[in-house]
Amino acid sequence: MEAFVRHAGLVAPLDRANVDTDQIVPKQFLKRIGRTGFGEVLFYDWRYMPDGTPNPEFVLNRPAYAGASILVVGRNFGCGSSREHAPWAIREFGFRAIIAPSFADIFRNNCLRNGLVPVVLGESDVGVIMERARAGDGYRLTVDLAARSVTDGEGFSATFAMDDFWRKCLMEGTDEIQLALQQEDAIVRHEAARPPWLPRIARDRT
Repeated sequence: MEAFVRHAGLVAPLDRANVDTDQIVPKQFLKRIGRTGFGEVLFYDWRYMPDGTPNPEFVLNRPAYAGASILVVGRNFGCGSSREHAPWAIREFGFRAIIAPSFADIFRNNCLRNGLVPVVLGESDVGVIMERARAGDGYRLTVDLAARSVTDGEGFSATFAMDDFWRKCLMEGTDEIQLALQQEDAIVRHEAARPPWLPRIARDRT
């Protein structure tokens, strides 16, 4: 997982509330095997016309937001089914952080586990960011996880809460599996001390 400490980037506004995971990654793409390839189908029904051509009206297809790495959205983002494909797609598309008044709980947890930073700000703060980003003149923000702050260099500044455990994981680029592997020596000692009649998990190092 790529570490996130401080990131400055172009902001893309998606001024919609209650965006569910089926809108983020439609169900017909869930048959894919693996975690990659979902960036191209992010917001598929909004990004593309029925004939498969890009929809010029959709915000992420507009030249002004090409290369955006911070997404600002409406409340309750990521509601619906608990598909992990949603943060995979958002991250693969190039976003490092999402700013919203609120997130669906499972979606937020999936973001944290995949190196995508979900930033919760008040409705008024999100409104300011949304308005400035919608101007389409290259509005940028800095999300500082160390300081738990969001700033734009134009006078806007806000702070956000972040659980200490996940903040540490994101800043170190460490997921839960990697955390467990850091304790490998202790795990090996524990297994060696267990009575031989107890069940064991074979470790395949191939």
